[in-house]
Amino acid sequence: MVESHTFKVSTERGDRLDKVLTKLLPQTSRSQLQRWIENGNVTVDGEVVKPRLKLKIGQMIQVTEPQPQKIDLAPEKIPLEIVYEDQDVVVVNKPQGMVVHPAAGHPNHTLVNALLYHCPLSTINGELRPGIVHRIDKDTSGLLMVAKNDQAHQSLAAQLKAKTTAREYLALVHGVIKEGQGTINAPLGRSPKDRKRQAIVADGRPAVTHFRVVERYNKYTLVACRLETGRTHQIRVHMKSINHPLVGDPLYGPRKTITGQGQFLHARLLGFTHPITGKRITLTAPLPPIFRDLIVKLRRQSRIEASE
Repeated sequence: MVESHTFKVSTERGDRLDKVLTKLLPQTSRSQLQRWIENGNVTVDGEVVKPRLKLKIGQMIQVTEPQPQKIDLAPEKIPLEIVYEDQDVVVVNKPQGMVVHPAAGHPNHTLVNALLYHCPLSTINGELRPGIVHRIDKDTSGLLMVAKNDQAHQSLAAQLKAKTTAREYLALVHGVIKEGQGTINAPLGRSPKDRKRQAIVADGRPAVTHFRVVERYNKYTLVACRLETGRTHQIRVHMKSINHPLVGDPLYGPRKTITGQGQFLHARLLGFTHPITGKRITLTAPLPPIFRDLIVKLRRQSRIEASE
């Protein structure tokens, strides 16, 4: 049975909807409440609104909890490419096409299922995301750090928040970038036009991407992107915003693009301070074959056209 709640605003004018709901529904996390608001499960005076809506006294809030989807999280014997491991942390090179954790539409065969078979994981992120400190998209390959216990998880999460981790991606984008480097500072949030996409929005969360050109080809550029923040689809949206969308990107790229297995984006470098020993750890992962082979092909084509 779907549970519904109705509240009449009696708080001071100007309090945010998501903050008020965390007090009214303390058993539900703020992030979950924000998802409910964004998905239309929360209305104010009958209207679908945004999490940051400033409430007024007397308004009526209606919360309809979504029907929970039963997901049985089970260990699965799936091969993993482990780049680093000790008793506290494991770092994997996630292949393109693998979902990080179970969710609606992807109840199993995820990285978490594979990790549960391999080792114990922290419990801080709940039963569907054990050990997961940060994520990368399904069709993005590369390095991901995972916590084996709660102490390690708290430390790694704090480093991400303090921006002391190092995360560098290689991205192949459309067009030839003239500048050698640049910074994109633009807030990101859910697109008001398409709920499956992220977009640059005025009331979005701060997002900063630093990029530098690695190689230029005839119609494409290979860039290294350093993340200062880690928002959903950050590199994909930011690069599109400067008219250089990622090659192969099914959401943000042009229709005419190079066919692959999704966007050509690879998390090649990861640096963090070990949560127990305090030692600085920096790891790298080579490009997957499909990405590496495309770069070789583009180099060859660029040489041929330059000589003609």
